[in-house]
Amino acid sequence: EEFHYNPYGTVHGGLAATLLDTATGCAVQSTLPAGTGYATLNLAINYIRPMRITTGTVRCIGKIISVGRRVAVSEADIVADSGRVMAHAVATCILINPD
Repeated sequence: EEFHYNPYGTVHGGLAATLLDTATGCAVQSTLPAGTGYATLNLAINYIRPMRITTGTVRCIGKIISVGRRVAVSEADIVADSGRVMAHAVATCILINPD
């Protein structure tokens, strides 16, 4: 919706960042044993194309790159119905074990 627009007439990058951070984090969480959490250490985003109302519905797809004992790396894309990638992110997460 237009209430997501920035002054330049496109969806604010913060909305895309929230989607990408969520997708990368969920990808990491899906690999962790019960009781283990994570926190994002770094989120690097490339805004490839502007999103507007005319973009239509978008999907955010997360994928694991690597999961170690203390650090995990994942990536995500925001993809329009047309198949065009709108934004791409790579996240580094620290794994938090409650023990």
